[in-house]
Amino acid sequence: MRYLRAKRKEGGVALIAIISFVGIALAVMALIVVLSIMAGFRNELLGRMLSFNGHMYVQGEVLNAPDRDAIVDRIRGVEGVVSVTPLTESQAIIRAAGQTTGAYVRGIAPDELDTMSFVYSSLSEQARRSFGQGAYGGDNILIGQALADSLGLRVGDPIQVYSPTGADSAFGNLGGLEKTYIVGGTYSSGAADYDRAFIFMPQEQAQLFFGKEGVWDVIEIKVDKPDRVADYLAPVREAAGQGGFVLDWRDKMAAFWGALKVERVAMSIILGMVVAIAALNIISGIVMLVKNKTRDIAILRTIGASPSSILRVFFMAGASIGVAGTITGLILGLLFCLNIGAIQHFLEFVFQTQLFNADVYMLDSIPAEVDPADVFWITVWAFFMSCVASLIPSWNATKIDPVEALRFE
Repeated sequence: MRYLRAKRKEGGVALIAIISFVGIALAVMALIVVLSIMAGFRNELLGRMLSFNGHMYVQGEVLNAPDRDAIVDRIRGVEGVVSVTPLTESQAIIRAAGQTTGAYVRGIAPDELDTMSFVYSSLSEQARRSFGQGAYGGDNILIGQALADSLGLRVGDPIQVYSPTGADSAFGNLGGLEKTYIVGGTYSSGAADYDRAFIFMPQEQAQLFFGKEGVWDVIEIKVDKPDRVADYLAPVREAAGQGGFVLDWRDKMAAFWGALKVERVAMSIILGMVVAIAALNIISGIVMLVKNKTRDIAILRTIGASPSSILRVFFMAGASIGVAGTITGLILGLLFCLNIGAIQHFLEFVFQTQLFNADVYMLDSIPAEVDPADVFWITVWAFFMSCVASLIPSWNATKIDPVEALRFE
């Protein structure tokens, strides 16, 4: 600390030390914040997508086998399986308020609606009670809030749904069936793209409307640890039997998941280089310190100081800058992540605008999830680069020849 204080002779050393300290602190803070936000994005998006799409799927002949209910019970009995939901799905065209758009209709049993947590939690109590009430499940359907806003719909308004297939009759498939339903409720999952695309209809009504009476299109499965879904594949296949074909979310979202992983690795490397560049500033400060202390080094070497003791002096001076900067950046980064919601609201209040648009990012707030493993490796990397940057000029200090250093003193 005495060497790094701003004396008249070593003022430049102190200035470079301050710049190095601030640079390392900001780089470590940025790396922690960016990786935490990316982890939050990944987990939030994946959680919302899996809320709609499930973690595992069973397809094949078992969907309409005579013992399919027994198969569903066997799958429910697999350890770690949270829910098993048979679904009837089909694409449709919807018309309302003079506008036409496409939608994906998902037929689900009313008592299974709570398996889609993001949808169920955003529904009103009235919408939950009215869903599935009436003959063949009734005429109340659920639409996303984003879709309702774009079509100008409110709860209780009529909405026309057009099926390209229609129901079967004595004269064959009717085709082009259109029916008016009632908006029984609106949900908001926080993923605007899904809110605009999905309509939920009672399963019995969906089977009747699309000409799929008694037909299941897929059995959707949710497990308690979706990140370890591979562990459930074998027992679920065994429970489904030979006629079942089992997929998991990694198969359906392989491109999305792969893109997230590549982006995370690339961002880690880029910001890791920023930390390294900030740590390299330490070299300049220690080089200037060694130059200013050349006579002192020569005297110490003359009276018996070993090269290793000289190296330790300058190594400690440089490493202390890196350690202090890393600890400061670590604290600032964690504080930023833990208070990111309050920071977002404050900035929105100051600028009087919404900084985070759900229509663009599929989320309505900035997520941040601190991964202890990420924090650990960031800290280790910053410490390592600080030590490397300190070691290079410190090693050169041990090579100073005392005779040459004192020749003109």
